[in-house]
This record gives sequence, structure tokens and C-alpha cells, in this order.
Amino acid sequence: MITVIKKMIGGVPVPGKKELSEKSPIEFAGIPGELVLFMSQHIGAPSVASVKPKDQVKRGQIIAEPGGFVSAALHAPTSGVIKAIEPRYHPVLARMSEAIVLEPDGKHEPAENMSPTASDLDGILPEQIRKLAREAGIVGLGGAAFPTSVKLAPPEDKHIDTYLLNGSECEPYLTADHRVMLEQADKVLFGFRALMKASGVKRGIMCIEDNKPDAIEAIKQAMSSYDGLELAVLSARYPRGGEKQLVHAVLGREVPPPPGLPYDVGVLVSNVGTAYALAEAILTGLPLVERVVTVTGEGVAKPSNFKALLGTPLSYLIERAGGFTGTPGKVILGGPMMGRALKSIDVPVLKGTSGILVLTKEQAVEEPILPCVKCGKCIDACPMGLQPLWISAHAERGLMEEAESFRAMDCIECGCCSYICPAKRPLVQWIKMAKADITSRRKAQR
Repeated sequence: MITVIKKMIGGVPVPGKKELSEKSPIEFAGIPGELVLFMSQHIGAPSVASVKPKDQVKRGQIIAEPGGFVSAALHAPTSGVIKAIEPRYHPVLARMSEAIVLEPDGKHEPAENMSPTASDLDGILPEQIRKLAREAGIVGLGGAAFPTSVKLAPPEDKHIDTYLLNGSECEPYLTADHRVMLEQADKVLFGFRALMKASGVKRGIMCIEDNKPDAIEAIKQAMSSYDGLELAVLSARYPRGGEKQLVHAVLGREVPPPPGLPYDVGVLVSNVGTAYALAEAILTGLPLVERVVTVTGEGVAKPSNFKALLGTPLSYLIERAGGFTGTPGKVILGGPMMGRALKSIDVPVLKGTSGILVLTKEQAVEEPILPCVKCGKCIDACPMGLQPLWISAHAERGLMEEAESFRAMDCIECGCCSYICPAKRPLVQWIKMAKADITSRRKAQR
């Protein structure tokens, strides 16, 4: 069954810029001279190192155990020697964080115990899939990096009737998910069916934006072999791929404000990259040691999609993409709307790294911030139905309790408000500041 969906609350039409890299097939990036593997690259407790410096390791060997229930294992992406376990600068946490530093030996030798679990889903039980997801260190690859094994075991009082697989990839420039769907449609659907079986969900809906017609066709052909899977084709509009926006658009259900999650309305949502990673773990025994990363933007010579080992330096991938076209104006980890500007490219690929965007100096020109004219465009654009001008105005003045009263914590930080603002006010940055203050106060009150 195919459903075409055009409705959406808020959002903005943004230039997709997908054409820069969408025709570039996925290619293996190679093995760099050093891999830096943070023990905090997922939501929850950091993993705990199970190796020590000078240890020899092989590809797929576990090097850090989950540090708690909400945590994830970490594995060696290739064979080599553990060079150090030391603090390195973390590009997402923006601080020093403990990391395992691996020096590859170039052999790419697999661990002896790495073997397929099953060749089809009939030969594997739901609890085995959940256990494998935990042991393989699989997390959400759409950006949030929530441990998949935890998602597959929602609270017993939550009745889940629908699983959405998110292939929207609404963030401009990025095409990693697009290429995975196009090149690995069968494995994506195998992984999706595994997610459904592990969680006991009978209804599965694949969700793709209509600006990816070749991926839609590939998925349609792969779906013809299975009963019970549906396809939702959504009109392209940012931030369509947000899980709350997806749930509302496809099913008409409104996820409650934080700490509300999709399972509160009977839904689970995963990214296509996550499904592919789970399929790889089941069919080949390979844990999550690599992922597809888009290196793109007008500031890079050859926009590309790479299968990159976790821990690969961003500088290495940029060089593999032909290097800079000139002096870059800005390098962003992720896309232009929700990504993070980097102060250095000598940081590694994480489990949640979907892209590296290089903007030119002309694109990165800082425009003057003007006074708010109360035009209301940010309110119209907000997909969460918030009033960004008032939240940001209170935050700018240090009035964090007032910002909280305007539902600052409901903000998904999509950046629509800042994008649409004619006065070029950094609304989302002020809202992030308010959220950080509110979170800190709440922790102090516990």
C-alpha cells in the first residue's frame, strides 16, 4: 500500500542541495592512520573500556562494554593495536572526553567469533534480535544515537501498533540515507522487518520524501516480496524527518511534550541506517563499526558518500573528497539546519555522524542582527507550535523561568525560526541557551 502525504504543521521550504552528492555511489573511504573511538557517542551512560594500551585487536572485536542499561558496546573498526586510552576533544559534547585510540595495522583482519546469526528471520527469536542489537553496539543512526536494544523493549504499559522507518532525510545537502536505500534496499527492509519482529509490531510503514524518486522505486521493488509493509511518500519540507513530525504527518497522532516519546502514542521510529546496520549484524556478524557519511558542500572539490570506519578523522574524509576548493568559510558536522560548526576538522566520525558540510567563505558571511519586528514568521514556521520570538527574547535577557513558561523545552532545535527570520536573529541559539539553563536547574533540584 502506498500513501502520498502533503500535510505538515509549520516547517519551511529549504533548498535541498541534494544534487551535489545524490548521484555519488557509496565507496569505502579506506583505513586512516589512526582511529579515535569515544566511549560517549550515544545517549546514555558511556561504554567502559575492556582493552588496555598495547593490546592487539581485530575488526569487530569488542573494546568497550555497555556502561548501563541505556548504553552501547563499542568495537574495533579494523585490526591493529590500542595506542592509548585518553581524553580527546569531542565534537558534539564540545569538551574533552575519554576515547580509545586505535592504530590500524592495515590488515583489516576480522575477529574469529564474528559470524552470521541467521540467514532469514524465521530462524531467529525476538529476544535474540534485541540481544544482538545490544551486543553489536547498534544505536539510532539518524543523529540521536539512542541505543536500539532499549528502543526495542518499550515499557510494558505502552502498546505499540506501528513502526515507522524514517528515510525522509530532510536535512539539506545530506544524501547518506538516500544512497543506502538506493543501493541496499533489500537489507534495509530485512533490518526493518527485524526491528518489527524484535518489538512485536505487526504494522510497518516506510517513509520517504518525494525528492528521492529513485530510492522510492528501489524500496517499492524490494517491498513487493513482503506482505504487511506500507510505503508513505511525503512531500519534501523541512523538518519532515523529525520523528514527532513524521508520526503526526503519517498517522495523525501528536506526541506529548517532553519527556513524551513516540511510544506514548503507540509508535516506534527508527532510521534506515539503523535498519541496515541491524541487517548487517544478523546476516554477516559485523557489529556497528562503520557507517555511511556524506561529505558535501560547495567548499569541497568532489562531494561524495563514503562508508567510513568509526573514528576516522574528518580531515581524512575531506581529503578523500578532493579537499577544499579554497579557504573554507565553515565546516559543519551534519547539515546546515541542525549541524554543529566545527573549530577543527581533526575530530572523528561518530556513530551519529551522517555528514560533513563544507561551506565557502561567501556562504558563511555573518549578517547583522536587527531588532525583532514581531512579524510572526517564526511562529508560523515552528513545527512544534511554539512562539520562538518570546522564548528567545526572555533567554536573551536571562529570564530563563519565563522562557520555560513559554515551553522552551519543547523546542526540537530544528532551526526553522532562525532560517525564516527577516531580522536574522539567532533565535534557536538563544532557545538552546535557555534549555541548557533549565536542564541544569532541574538537575540541581533533584
